[in-house]
Amino acid sequence: MNFKEDYARYLQRVEDELARLCRTCPSPEPLRSAMEYSLLAGGKRIRPVMLLAACEAFGGSVEEALPFACALEMIHTYSLIHDDMPEMDDDDLRRGKPTNHKVYGQGMALLAGDGLLSWAFETMLAGAGASEKHLHAMRALARAAGVSGMVSGQCRDLEQKPENGEEELYRLCAEKTGALLSGAAEAGAAVAGADEATRLRMRRYGAALGVSFQIKDDLLDIEGDAALLGKATHMDEQRGKMTYPHLLGLDRAKRVMEEQTALALDLLGTDAPFLTELTRRLLKRDH
Repeated sequence: MNFKEDYARYLQRVEDELARLCRTCPSPEPLRSAMEYSLLAGGKRIRPVMLLAACEAFGGSVEEALPFACALEMIHTYSLIHDDMPEMDDDDLRRGKPTNHKVYGQGMALLAGDGLLSWAFETMLAGAGASEKHLHAMRALARAAGVSGMVSGQCRDLEQKPENGEEELYRLCAEKTGALLSGAAEAGAAVAGADEATRLRMRRYGAALGVSFQIKDDLLDIEGDAALLGKATHMDEQRGKMTYPHLLGLDRAKRVMEEQTALALDLLGTDAPFLTELTRRLLKRDH
């Protein structure tokens, strides 16, 4: 395995397919431009890369998994557009560029997010066959995006209170951030035809990784470089958000991050060397 080459291969397939889909998008202007503005804004594409890698790890093909990977990136992008809006985090920058609502206005940004979520399921259905494994993959992504997954986590984020404590904070991170990572790993395994026990293990892997990933994000908000991150730092403190560093202190938060990363690696076992290396690198990222 050559991690960098494999990552570049997965990334290029996702970028090319997203660009192709945008060229054929039937939406009217300015909705089409608003969706494309955020969807093609770059980034590491961690979630679709994970989905493609998980599929290959269990014997599936990138080609078959690609519609699901692109759909997942559409879901992730919609969540970022909505998360940046004044009613949520009220951010001005995303990946070093003005956020969607700053460019297109709040109403159009809301529609861009709605459009991407709907388009995600159109994309999956267009690429899926009638096989049970494709239904498992779509179910995994629907669960990850929905009322017991990412949306539930966003609700907890809006309603969080200092007295909620570490258990509630864990659930927030496992849902808000971990759900789409779980969906990526589980759906990729599903497209490859993995059995139920393996799909569940990959879902649990994504949840542990999600907690670790979110803690790292929280630490970067405190210790990171705004220029590298492409957004302002120290925003969690300004918003009064309850994070692991805020609740437990930096040292304990880092220990929890390492513990959750270790759990994620244990759940992976030896099945997926690319995902093993990706998990380790996410712990050390600087943006």
